[in-house]
Order: sequence, then structure tokens, then C-alpha cells
Amino acid sequence: MKKSLLILSFCILSLSANAQNTSKTEKINQLMELMGSGKMAIQMMNQMMESFKSSYSKVNDTFWEDFKKEIKAEDITNMIIPIYDKYYTESDIDQLIAFYNSPIGKKMIATMPQVMQESMVAGQAWGKQISEKVIAKLKEKDNLEK
Repeated sequence: MKKSLLILSFCILSLSANAQNTSKTEKINQLMELMGSGKMAIQMMNQMMESFKSSYSKVNDTFWEDFKKEIKAEDITNMIIPIYDKYYTESDIDQLIAFYNSPIGKKMIATMPQVMQESMVAGQAWGKQISEKVIAKLKEKDNLEK
């Protein structure tokens, strides 16, 4: 009898844990949808395809169009879900969903592509300034090979 109760308790706990995990996974999916992760992934893939097209210019457009049909945003989403699951509690996910549903969260999502693009340009300019400073200092200290 005790063995049966123990097995039954284990099964109930397993089902409960699985239901909680499914709920959290569904919430992570919802969060990723709110954040537009799938759309961003498709944009990145399209940029990669354009780069490949220019590198492999002899390949016809039909190949690229057919290849794009094989790519699904859900694939990257399914790869990212365990990462969110690892670092965020279900409560964290709930709070992030609330944030991204708020006016400022929606604004952040809408402006993120421009912010990222301009940030990359700023980062490149910063990197250029640093490299110019390094070269100037090396010249100043006569450490630059001529």
C-alpha cells in the first residue's frame, strides 16, 4: 500500500512539474512573440541570404527562394526557449510580458531596430577612434614599425 501511494505521489508531482514547465514555456513563447523575435530572426536570415547571393552570384534566384521557404522562425524560437527558461523564473517572464505589453515596452519594441542600427554605427565610430588613438600613441612612442 505504501509503495502504491509513493508511486502515485511521484506521478502526481511529475505531472504537476510538467504542467508548470509547459505553462512557463507557453509564457516564454508569448514573450518572444511580443518582442518580435521571430520577425527579427527572419530579417537576419534575409540579410544573410543577400550576402550569400552576392557571394554566389551564379546561383539562380529560384534556389534562394526555395531555400528561404525551408527556414522557419519557430526553429530559432525553440532553440532560445531553454535559454530563457534557464535564466528567468516564471515570475520574471510574467513581469517581462507585462512590461512589453505596456506603452513604453511597445515603444521599445517599435524603436529597437533603429536603436540597434544607430548603436552599431556609434560602436564602429568608437572603435575607429580607439584604433586611431592607439596608432597615434604608438607613433608618439616610436613603437610603430615603419
